[in-house]
Amino acid sequence: MFYIYILRSLSHNTLYVGSSKYPRSRLEEHNRGKVRYTKGRMPWELVYKESFSSRAEAMKRERFLKSGQGRKWVKENLKI
Repeated sequence: MFYIYILRSLSHNTLYVGSSKYPRSRLEEHNRGKVRYTKGRMPWELVYKESFSSRAEAMKRERFLKSGQGRKWVKENLKI
């Protein structure tokens, strides 16, 4: 299984969209400062994830969620 996940910064109230085979351990990496992009906005909480049978499907969904329409979908459906 592959996953896309959305994290919310508890300190800045910003969102981060990513993909991983292990979203919980990836969240721990974000919160330990191991990811350069998210390091300055710690701590993070997992607010959403979706599972996919292939990495290609997960990457396609991740690209969508990072697009304008995808950000709109997140805002309307997740109420974050």
